Amino acid sequence: MSRAPEKRRKPIGLEPRLEAVSRLRAVLAGSPFRPFGSGEIADPRDRALANRIVTAALRRHGHISAILAATLPKGIPPRSGTFEAALRTGIAQLLYLPDIPDHSALDLAVEATKADPRARPFARLANGVLRNVQRRAAEFTALDPALLFPNWLAERWRTHYGADALPRFAEALSETPPLDLSPVIPADAGLAETLGATPVLDFSLRLSTRDAAVADLPGFSEGRFWVQDAAAALPARLLGARSGQSVLDICAAPGGKTAQLCAVGAEVTALDIDAARMARVGENLARLGFAAEIVTADALDYAPAAPFDAVLLDAPCSATGTFRRHPEVLFQRNASGIAERAALQRRMIERAAALLAPGGTLVYCVCSLEAEEGEDQAGWIRTAPHLGLDHVPIAASEVAGWSEAITEAGDLRTHPGLAIPSPASGTLDGFFATRFTKRA
Repeated sequence: MSRAPEKRRKPIGLEPRLEAVSRLRAVLAGSPFRPFGSGEIADPRDRALANRIVTAALRRHGHISAILAATLPKGIPPRSGTFEAALRTGIAQLLYLPDIPDHSALDLAVEATKADPRARPFARLANGVLRNVQRRAAEFTALDPALLFPNWLAERWRTHYGADALPRFAEALSETPPLDLSPVIPADAGLAETLGATPVLDFSLRLSTRDAAVADLPGFSEGRFWVQDAAAALPARLLGARSGQSVLDICAAPGGKTAQLCAVGAEVTALDIDAARMARVGENLARLGFAAEIVTADALDYAPAAPFDAVLLDAPCSATGTFRRHPEVLFQRNASGIAERAALQRRMIERAAALLAPGGTLVYCVCSLEAEEGEDQAGWIRTAPHLGLDHVPIAASEVAGWSEAITEAGDLRTHPGLAIPSPASGTLDGFFATRFTKRA
């Protein structure tokens, strides 16, 4: 009797590579990058490896694109399934993850290509490309940092932030961003000591390295802090909300700004169109011991019973200022999309102004580096009489004396090229904020 052929065992280490290839392929197709959780990859070592591979491929996307152009003159074959994603993960390991042996990076990338029926015919091509990259490693690791950014973005950033900004942006992109926390109790020295964290701008705490998941950090389950980039923590502070004031937080998810407003005793209405994200906002507020009115609705249709004393509008935007944490925005955005978002932002600004009581304060902000979504919008507000808003300049003293982050017009502009006045290392996300009061 003939014996059935044995099923070929997967090489050790292939499974996390297959997961990385699948996730990267989805991001290349337009999905946001979502790190693997324990429910997706149970083994913590495999999970960490898969996340590292995808993250490296995304951070170095621009360089890897240039490498592929140099080694694949005919381009990516059409209808080749996971071929491109497998190549990109292989290159990321060969060039940017030095602790991974070259033979593992190369062989397992080829195996990942073979695992997909559409990519399998191109396995020999993948092997040849990766061996070429291996031979030319010194050349490819010395590529111009500006290649990390699409030409259209690089040119506008040179114009807006100066020629020396791009190398600093590239450095920020290439590094793993630190974890910033907002403590429930301001200047919580005990929490800083427990976490081994460094204060940032007098009101945030920064962990440059961490081994544990956020939920496992000391103080998390007790509700002593929430995760929030220090730049994202600035706009709510500029609102100047006080205890008992009614405050509307438009586009509230993921909830960091809502938590800030609750912490000063304001009566907060948190508004967002995404029900799932708002459910998480409610859970996080409960962990922190805060309460807010949670409203799931389109801000353009929202009609409350009474206007608010203050409104914070963190408008939908290109999010290019978050490229340190979400490098995929660099190749998922385009100029036409920015123009479309800018038009939506003006409609939302008009609605926010209508929801504000006379004498009330409006802060408009975006996590974008694009002038159309930031500085240009502030200029439009100042010259739009139908809004009934007067500009209120922001002082450096309101942001821990960080004068470099205040524009000539009196608005807030952060970006990853700015040095922060803090003993903490690293930089911040790109944010813009402007402030107005409503005429009586």
